[in-house]
Amino acid sequence: MSPSPTNTLSELLAGADAAGHDHAATEENSGLQHIHNHATGAIVWFPTWQKFRLTSDWADAVAEQEARLDAATAEGTPLQDVVSALLADRLESLLERAAQSPDANVFVQDNLTPHLTETWAIADAVARTSGTGLPTGTPPDAFSGYPYHVYAQDGGAFATALWNDVIDARRHRALAEEAARKALKPVSRKALKNAARKAARR
Repeated sequence: MSPSPTNTLSELLAGADAAGHDHAATEENSGLQHIHNHATGAIVWFPTWQKFRLTSDWADAVAEQEARLDAATAEGTPLQDVVSALLADRLESLLERAAQSPDANVFVQDNLTPHLTETWAIADAVARTSGTGLPTGTPPDAFSGYPYHVYAQDGGAFATALWNDVIDARRHRALAEEAARKALKPVSRKALKNAARKAARR
């Protein structure tokens, strides 16, 4: 890893956006991966977990999570419990916001990469707080209950699974809202009369 990374993540993502239609070549040359959002026609770029560590954003992101972990464990709460709760809270917040968003496809474009990089920063912060080496493909033990393998396929499996869950969160919310509307639909006068007649015949 370079001791003094100079590229920001936003610069790398902007460069990939401007690189043209040869996405395979862009991935190979940039250390980024992509998902094609067929609903909007957009290409969503995100870094591999290795590439994120080579950006100038990485150190600040990890330091922020280290401070969060230090504060949460200051009164004796075990690190693993703090991390498990933090991961669950951040994922729940993401999916709840996705469920409430007017357009899940736009939401996922805007929020996928920040959530990936935040999660990787938490893993690296756990390692540094614990005094162990940075993860090289196996998440810390505190990630044992997390529903995604954050390093599989250099982060690509994490991104794809998370993408699908974000889209599903909005779909499930829409289905629930539709079911609620149907349940509250006013009963017609004819249906009331029919019900009354049936009751009178009993």
